[in-house]
Amino acid sequence: MYFVRTAGERDLEKVRALLAESFHAVYDGLHGRAKVDELVAHLFSPAALKARLVRKDAEFLVADDGRNIGGMGYAAMSQALTKTVMLHLLYVRPALQHQGIGRDIFAELETCFPDAEIMRLEVEPQNAAAIAFYLTHGFSEIGRNENSGAGQSGIPALIFEKPLEGH
Repeated sequence: MYFVRTAGERDLEKVRALLAESFHAVYDGLHGRAKVDELVAHLFSPAALKARLVRKDAEFLVADDGRNIGGMGYAAMSQALTKTVMLHLLYVRPALQHQGIGRDIFAELETCFPDAEIMRLEVEPQNAAAIAFYLTHGFSEIGRNENSGAGQSGIPALIFEKPLEGH
């Protein structure tokens, strides 16, 4: 049984390993292993993960069973859009998908930003599993970002949004 909790510094190496495994499972077939290695090294360096962990207007969550990290989520208030929280990362270890871990992390993230009215995210257009997950959880596609993609990867992305409860 996995429980969602706030991540701590001691979790970062396990989170980095989970993200590397997840990124390779999803993106190797789309972009090649070398490009994925480059993205993982850049986006999930220890310094980059630590910067996310200490950010004040953000939530960094893990799903923990007492031994292993089965999933993680990271969201932060947008610097550019008012009353908008950006869901930057939501990944579940490939072998543990379809067990409700992503749903539980997502449900917790939705409650962490009382001032936000909208949650927004960017997703790789060919990541059908992620798109299906977000559509199931109330998101709608609102556009396409040809320049940034998935935050900092340089890969084009679809933009999804959903209103948050109570707004």
